[in-house]
This record gives sequence, structure tokens and C-alpha cells, in this order.
Amino acid sequence: MPSIEIYTSPLCGFCHAAKRLLTDKNASFSEIDVMRQPEKRSEMMGRANGRHTVPQIFIDGQHIGGCDDLYALERAGKLDPLLAA
Repeated sequence: MPSIEIYTSPLCGFCHAAKRLLTDKNASFSEIDVMRQPEKRSEMMGRANGRHTVPQIFIDGQHIGGCDDLYALERAGKLDPLLAA
């Protein structure tokens, strides 16, 4: 099972949608709440090439992007192979 990290905030609908897709895929992930841990936002931005919106998703250290990017991988049939790695 790959290591999945997702930077989120509690009021973000896109964060909830991304977590729901990962949960539906039975993929476990660690969630980093940038509202409760504001110092993590700069860490996220550094890892996500300056992107400042949440969610930002990483699979095995590879930046996947946000919710739209995650769903695009799903539509293209490329998410399951990443989750199976």
C-alpha cells in the first residue's frame, strides 16, 4: 500500500470529495489539517511547487495535485495503479 498524504482544511468541500474518493478506494491516508497546524501550510506549498489551495495530495512522495487532479487520474484509469503500487 502506498503512503498517501493529503493536506486539508475542515471547511473545504474539495478536501471532503478527495478523501471520499480515497476512502471508497479503501486507500488509507494521513491527513494534515493546515488550519489546526498553520505551519504546515508553508511545508505544503514547498512540496506542491507553490500551490496554496487545499487539498494537496501526495502518493509515495509524488505530488498528485488537488481534488480535480485526483478525479482526473480516476477518470483516466490511472489512479488504481498508483494505489496498488
